[in-house]
Amino acid sequence: MIFIACVINYRGGNTVATANLGFEEKLWQMADKLRGSMDSGEYKNVVLGLLFLKYVSDAFEEKYKELKVDEWADEEDRDEYLADNIFFVPKEARWSFIKDNAKKPEIGQFIDAAMVAIEKENSSLVGVLPKSFARPELDKTRLGETIDLFSFKVGDEESRSKDILGRVYEYFLSKFASAEGKNGGEFYTPSTVVQLLVEMLEPYKGRVYDPACGSGGMFVQSSRFVKEHQGRIDNLSVYGQESNPTTWKLCKMNLAIRGIDANLGAHNADTFHNDLHKGLKADYILANPPFNISDWGGEKLTDDVRWQYGIPPQGNANFAWVQHMISKLAPGGTAGFVLANGSMSSNTSGEGDIRKNLIENDLIECIVTLPGKLFYSTQIPVCLWFVSKNKTKTGQKKRDQEILFIDARNLGHMTDRTHKEFSEEDIQKVANIFHAWRGTNDQDYSDKLGFSKSANLEEIRKNNYILTPGRYVGLAEQQDDGAVFEEEMERLTIELEAQFKKSGELEEQIRQVLGGIGYGV
Repeated sequence: MIFIACVINYRGGNTVATANLGFEEKLWQMADKLRGSMDSGEYKNVVLGLLFLKYVSDAFEEKYKELKVDEWADEEDRDEYLADNIFFVPKEARWSFIKDNAKKPEIGQFIDAAMVAIEKENSSLVGVLPKSFARPELDKTRLGETIDLFSFKVGDEESRSKDILGRVYEYFLSKFASAEGKNGGEFYTPSTVVQLLVEMLEPYKGRVYDPACGSGGMFVQSSRFVKEHQGRIDNLSVYGQESNPTTWKLCKMNLAIRGIDANLGAHNADTFHNDLHKGLKADYILANPPFNISDWGGEKLTDDVRWQYGIPPQGNANFAWVQHMISKLAPGGTAGFVLANGSMSSNTSGEGDIRKNLIENDLIECIVTLPGKLFYSTQIPVCLWFVSKNKTKTGQKKRDQEILFIDARNLGHMTDRTHKEFSEEDIQKVANIFHAWRGTNDQDYSDKLGFSKSANLEEIRKNNYILTPGRYVGLAEQQDDGAVFEEEMERLTIELEAQFKKSGELEEQIRQVLGGIGYGV
């Protein structure tokens, strides 16, 4: 069995691993050769669709062999598979058939037909699977070579227990997000940011909602959180909405391979203008809505009932997302979401008044500023907001008229030249402070200069309702090394003199070299 290092949120050592750049990197490099002149969004669907096909076929074929040796069972009975939550795969869609035909020029047509056949047998997948494998832009020789690479199992019971496909799928999503830059953020939120949100909200059971769900990362992490804490995944009810049709399909596939039953609506749709979950009241909301979008159609929604705390500006949807999510919260519900840093301080177009109304109505629990370079999609500095309909839930400390501010800008570590991630220690540091403040762990809360501060309403009023944590947490104390000022200045002066001397020597060497080739200065 090929072991693939856990791609997301593997709790080994003190870091959250992203990939071992071994087998999955080799698979990625081969898949990347398929691109040709294909549009990146369609290409993404093709590659991840191939992974999905391998997964459902593995699961089916394992069950098929089990039924075949049972004299009382019919291995071609669709209901035998549905009883175990396994997709029924017709003969022409099974991986053995695909692999046998991988070297044929018409392999693309075979795969398209396989996708159609699977959708026909499984109503929940209708309109979801990609059928672009026969298109001329897709190199059929490379497609066959990629199929040969899938020699490992991803859908049998052992692989499912190790989440092999989930790891490869997540790795591919992160690679697509990196490759697509700004557009990558439309479907992918960095896994360590998602993990931080989930660790702070702790969605053990109830209704979980994401109004801009992308490829479903919030749901995947929530289900993983429940399992890690010995809970039951069926205690969660998952609701989401996504406007991009390609991303909506990605989400459907991503959740299907993990056995997460989610209500994403019957199609993609714009959350503001076609809310597919109008009656929903969620216990938890996790979201990374698109930042600062100006063309969200706010001029058509000026009288919307969701704007209880002020009409959002037509040129920026940030506070439309905030108020939409608040309107979806159950009486004891809590939301955690990503916003651009401007949301904490902007006073333009009525945003300051909306923020003031949210604060005065005691809806905001916590604000966390994040370090830069966490996101593939933007260099805009971002923060996390946590809002709640009931800040004094049973079992929590009384925190009426208080907000917890956390400055996490100095956390995280670089994973390459341009991207940063949180370590497991970083995530726990922020989550533990939040739970201590709430009174939901066994730690006592106290302000930490330069990192966290519990501010009351009066302090926030004095700061004109600006929510930037740096205004409240103060500066961390500088460590005193005990050196006397005069002694320290003497040491620094000696070091500077030595550096000046070295600089002079290097300058003379450069002059000599230039003079030797006829360019004296």
